[in-house]
Amino acid sequence: MVQYSNKSKLHVRIRNFVAWIAPDKETRNAIKKQADEIRTRIRRKAEDDGLTVTDTPYSGSFSTKTGLRRHLRGETTIEGQDIDLPFVVKNDKETDFEPLIQRFKKYAEESYPDTKITVTKSSVKMEFEGTKLTYDIVPMFATDVPCKQLLIRENGDIIKTSIQYHRKFIRSQTKQTNEEDGVVAFNDIIRLLKWWRDHRQQATSDSIVLPSFLVNLLAAKALEKCNVNTTYPQTLANWFSYLSFIVKNRDTIWFSDYYAQPKPDTTKPWNVLDPVMPDNNIVKNWSGWQVDELAEWLQEAAEVMNRAIVADMQERDSDSLEQMRLLFGKIFSSHCD
Repeated sequence: MVQYSNKSKLHVRIRNFVAWIAPDKETRNAIKKQADEIRTRIRRKAEDDGLTVTDTPYSGSFSTKTGLRRHLRGETTIEGQDIDLPFVVKNDKETDFEPLIQRFKKYAEESYPDTKITVTKSSVKMEFEGTKLTYDIVPMFATDVPCKQLLIRENGDIIKTSIQYHRKFIRSQTKQTNEEDGVVAFNDIIRLLKWWRDHRQQATSDSIVLPSFLVNLLAAKALEKCNVNTTYPQTLANWFSYLSFIVKNRDTIWFSDYYAQPKPDTTKPWNVLDPVMPDNNIVKNWSGWQVDELAEWLQEAAEVMNRAIVADMQERDSDSLEQMRLLFGKIFSSHCD
């Protein structure tokens, strides 16, 4: 594929679109202000109740600047950012996670009595009607290793993780692309991939579900092997094509940032290993047909992106725009110029 200028119409359109799907500065400021208030109130309740809160680190797409603006998916409004509020607790009084979640639910109800509060498999969800924002309070246990925590889910899964290292992992990729010649940033490509995912899942009635963490790791592997091009269209085309190839071949996805050798589970159809914790295969519950379907999604996206590039180079403007509608939805037309 012949490369072309970052002044091309298609590149400019995608650049404009990714600027629109990112949350605006005012929204980010409001979220940070409210998140800090929640941290303060809940921490005070927990400590008054005898718990030792060792840390409340920033987490989720809000902290890595990979979140999306609020948007509609079908008839459902999607909060495009993961606004997670971890509370890391010293395991000196509590040995059972479920009562810990219930205690934090109580703290939330006492601190915000007029807020809708529900318990999920690993968090306490707070939905603020006035601001239409949702926050997830995630109680976790501290470990003997600094910056590593234990998350115990409702189904009994015990997951050792590191909020700080995960955040650093994504931020380092964005920093790398910011230092490259060109204009394409890693976190912006993640946003585009998430928007594509939401559109694709809606179009196929959620036949497979791609968690944001999986999208992040697919993007990180594409960056590692393909880097970024000077244009959004060529970067997307290269990444979709590469990812369709490795998913189709069920290659193990792993990273050497925090461990030297992968530990794939050979009993599973596919392995995408946590970049911090090699024992955590985040697609361990996937079946073979789901892996194959994801490969087909990615291959189709690569073909659509390449058709858009060819149409753009041949100055077939309406054809190029139609391909982008297939990739990101009709809304692309309204926010690309």
